[in-house]
Order: sequence, then structure tokens, then C-alpha cells
Amino acid sequence: MYDVEVSQADPTRIAAFFDLDKTVIARSSALAFTRPFYDGGLLSRRTMLRSAIAQLQFLLAAADADNVDRLRKHVTDMSTGWNAVQVRTIVAETLAEVVRPVVFPEALELIEQHKESGHDVVLISASGIEMVEPIGELLGVDIVRASVMRVVDGHYSGDLDFYCYGDEKATVVDELAAEHGYDLSRCYAYSDSVTDLPMLDAVGRPAVVNPDKALRKHAVESGWEILDFATPAAAARRPSPTLVGRTALCATGIGAITAAAVYYHRLQARHLRVHAA
Repeated sequence: MYDVEVSQADPTRIAAFFDLDKTVIARSSALAFTRPFYDGGLLSRRTMLRSAIAQLQFLLAAADADNVDRLRKHVTDMSTGWNAVQVRTIVAETLAEVVRPVVFPEALELIEQHKESGHDVVLISASGIEMVEPIGELLGVDIVRASVMRVVDGHYSGDLDFYCYGDEKATVVDELAAEHGYDLSRCYAYSDSVTDLPMLDAVGRPAVVNPDKALRKHAVESGWEILDFATPAAAARRPSPTLVGRTALCATGIGAITAAAVYYHRLQARHLRVHAA
């Protein structure tokens, strides 16, 4: 685990900036609530299947700009017209059930280590604030920044007021540093995706978590720490990867997500063994 510095009497503050998806939790937070949204009447079975497939693609593919943009478009199109209050209510009511089983235990330990060292813990995600803020509260982080979907007459319009992605994450880091007095040269950042390089480059102590191929290469070349988190125990009990093809076509679609999670992590473990050899 990262060698976290214990803060002394220095008044300059230190923060640890965490990406969320595939860094703290093992899936896309934007799609994690697909089943509760379906149960709440916000999604049709057809749309839930499409979301399951989008989750599968997210798990299996590198989070490059094209894949992230496809996911963003799917989420904004899917949620257009939804009642914003109803969304927050469903997330609040199902939060523990949906999120706890897919949190990386190593991420929880790392967050706690930073908190015990007197560091602020900041969650920065491209997913919507409706999902990310409650997840941040569940994890006990200090600050949350996420994308903000536009609300018109109480319903999502399909547009974004703020997209917390790429260079914008670095801008958020700079703004928080100015607001809270963080010494960025002593701050930490964690992410799995090469698209978060601006955020990682903004701090003096970047580390990568289960990185995609491009980010792993950059981390090796830059001498950054590489952390490989194991699949959460709950996910490890899910269906065999041989079910991926069948469940991707099932009526509910939710099986595609769970099977894909196992398949993705087993592929990644195999890659790590080859890489280590």
C-alpha cells in the first residue's frame, strides 16, 4: 500500500484525490443503480438491457475518451425526462445494497489511512452528483465533485451543466487547493484511467489503481506506484464468466453486469500474471 505521509504541525494541508469507478468501486457508478431505477418505474426492460450491455462494455474496455463519451451519452439520453427528486430518493434508499458489495476493500483501507493521517479525502468522478455524493457520504470522504446534469422544471433535460472529466478534474483539483490551502506537491491522487492523467499530473504523489494498459505504461515510465486491487468478495461469488454471452441477452439484463465484472477481473488478473512474468 502507498506510504502515506503523516501530517505534522505544518499548517499546509494535504489531500488525497480519488477517482470513483474502477478505482474505489468495481463498476460504473452511473449504471450501478440500473435495477433500482427499473424497479422505480424509470426504466423499461429494453433500456435496462441496454444499460447492462453498457456496463459490460465499460468493464471490459479501457476508459479512453471514446468509450467514456459513449457512456456519458447513454446515461444522459437514458435519464432525460426523469424526475430529479425521485432519482435521489431511489439512490438513497438502495445505496448500501447497491454500492457496498462492489467497493474495493483496499480502497476503503487507503481512504481510512489518509483520514487517520489528517488528510482530506476528495472523491472526483465523471458520474452524476446524484450518485457520487451519496457514495461519498457512505465512504466517509470529506469533499465530492462530480458531473452535474441540468434540471428544468424538476426533470433532467439531457444536458450537462458541468462535466467532471479529463482536464476539468485537474481544474477541480486546482480550485480545491486554492480554497482549502492544499500543497499539491504533497498531495495524492488515485485513478485507473489514462483519461485522468491531468488530475494525476496535478499532484506530487500520483498512484494508479488497476490501471488500463496506457496508464500502466505511463506509470511504469514515470515511476509511479501501481496498486492492484482484488475483486470485491461479493463480486467473486457471482456467476461464471461463461455466462456472459447468455446473460447479455437475458430479459432483465442485470446478469450481464455481474458476469461481466467477474470476466473483466479474471482477464485483468491473467494480464497481471503475464506482465509480472
